[in-house]
Amino acid sequence: MKLGILPLGRPTFDVPFAEDNLAAMLSALDATRHEIIGPRELLFDEGATRAGMTELQAAGVDQVLILQVTFADASMTVAIGAEFDQPLSIWAIPEPRSGGRLRLNSLCGLNLAAHALGLIDRDFGWLFADPAGEVGEDLTALFRGARPARDLPLGAVPAATREGEAIARAIRGRRIARIGEHPVGFDTCAYDPGSLKALAGVEVDAMDLDDLFSAARAATSETAGALRAEVAGQVDGLDDVDQDELDRSLRLKAGLDDLRGTGRYDAFAIRCWPETFTEYGGAVCGPAAMLGMARVPCACEADVYGALTQLILLQAAQAPVFLTDLVDMDVRDNTGVVWHCGQAPLSMRDPEGPAEATIHTNRKRPLLLQFTLKPGPVTFLRISQAKGRPHMVLACGEMLRRPMAFTGTSGVVRFEREAGAVLDDVIASRLEHHMALAYGDHRAMLRGVAGAMGLPLLEL
Repeated sequence: MKLGILPLGRPTFDVPFAEDNLAAMLSALDATRHEIIGPRELLFDEGATRAGMTELQAAGVDQVLILQVTFADASMTVAIGAEFDQPLSIWAIPEPRSGGRLRLNSLCGLNLAAHALGLIDRDFGWLFADPAGEVGEDLTALFRGARPARDLPLGAVPAATREGEAIARAIRGRRIARIGEHPVGFDTCAYDPGSLKALAGVEVDAMDLDDLFSAARAATSETAGALRAEVAGQVDGLDDVDQDELDRSLRLKAGLDDLRGTGRYDAFAIRCWPETFTEYGGAVCGPAAMLGMARVPCACEADVYGALTQLILLQAAQAPVFLTDLVDMDVRDNTGVVWHCGQAPLSMRDPEGPAEATIHTNRKRPLLLQFTLKPGPVTFLRISQAKGRPHMVLACGEMLRRPMAFTGTSGVVRFEREAGAVLDDVIASRLEHHMALAYGDHRAMLRGVAGAMGLPLLEL
């Protein structure tokens, strides 16, 4: 068979580590004795990827395999899926839970790609496996079409409950400020204002990032100083980060407070990168964590439905919520890792470990909060638009007391079902890459919310 490969990557991740993993993937592929055609180096941009696509077309390949070496947005995956009629597969890879930075974030890239391919109804196969392990049989199954992203049917709309109807009523009339457009290739964060209002009665005001930057720059030194004093009493290491960049980051919190007061907003959906780092010069992650503690959800990457999901879970849990990524699944350990850069509310910190001030691992600017999530039962929720079908996704698990998996805010979770089955369902459902997390088991109440909102239910 002529197997066409396209190794996708992003230069903001650990490129030498990614290249080592790519070499291991190529070695495993060469061992299959198929004819491997295509680039054997990381493709970081559209031009290089399209050149690789042209090479595959000229060779007349039988199948196309995307090597998801690091996280990447789904724009090129969608282009590849639309360009080729041949069977399509994606191979993503785990990385060690070393306690350091998330060096690849490959699984999240697969998650994003699965959602985007679901929106264009493109079939694909997938594999999440260590290239240094025994992957020969898995690759053979993948190429034979025995590892498809199956179609996961939705459940029925549950019965509405009195509590569910009360939460649905409480959400109606809420206001979300969407600040900036969602990043290119993040179809998971797209939304239609009319559909959102019809579903939940929620209004969205679309603003520019410059509106936030202007409000932040207008904050007084006294306000910024008071915010610094507040954070200094909560986390270690504040003096160790760049103080000018820290000041700019804290002013983003002041700017969000100002916009919230003026617009009477209940939640934000913010285009957090790259412009907050490259144009403004400070991270919004720490300010988002502070607002989360105040029960004002902040969804990163301008994820409006993520903000809606947080608002609903906040009502059910009556406690702060955290919008998180699923970044690892270990079938042997039967656990997963949830993570985001550094924006979990401090109430979720494991009291046996420190809370620290840190910088963004890729963009190298403060303020981010760093700690391990505390042990206890947790509920996951997403109001999903996967495959163009509005529905509610629910899951439950137990956060374990484990060493820090990755820097930022992260936790090791054991789901109620076996980890491999949960991962299968995440890909099969084409779930968005953000889910809201709150402590406690709130599924019974949220099933009633699904009924009150007329949403089919999918439980992972």
